[in-house]
Amino acid sequence: MADFFELLKTRRSIRSFEEKELPLSLIKEIINDSILAPSASNNQPWRFIIINDRDMIKRLSDESKRNLLRVIEGNPDAPKNYELILRNKEFNVFYNAPCLVIIVGKRDVISLDVDCALAAGYFMFSAAARGLGTCWVNLGADLRDPEILEEIGMPDDCRIVAPIILGYPRIIPDIRPRNEPQILKIIS
Repeated sequence: MADFFELLKTRRSIRSFEEKELPLSLIKEIINDSILAPSASNNQPWRFIIINDRDMIKRLSDESKRNLLRVIEGNPDAPKNYELILRNKEFNVFYNAPCLVIIVGKRDVISLDVDCALAAGYFMFSAAARGLGTCWVNLGADLRDPEILEEIGMPDDCRIVAPIILGYPRIIPDIRPRNEPQILKIIS
């Protein structure tokens, strides 16, 4: 396992994966680490959907692309920065990863986004400590087809917060420079 402070400095978003499949037991270990994250009132609202089937991941990518393009086409003020790539039939929003873990939670939880984001952070660091790569792919969160949602086990009272791809990295990008922190004020 990697040193925590080294992980903070070296974890990258991975978008290129080896063809190697991940053992379900390993994915569950990472999820077990992720639920150690703090949550408001210790509510622990996160739930996990594990998809190890590349055909299903491709279907989810196509569904999300269709929905995002409808938003772009139906709203002249919608950001257009992803339109060209979303129209590319070969583009998979999940980068052909061997595994997708979707963190979801009940819609009525006020702190859901923050709580699930913390669990997602723990998930990504746990995976990196094991030599795996992850990327939070928000483009993959726009799933609406009721049949697909039922097929992946999405409860009606939940919504997607964090679709995270997971696999053995083929390419690890260089570390990109970070801006200095902007401390607005210090009161001592």
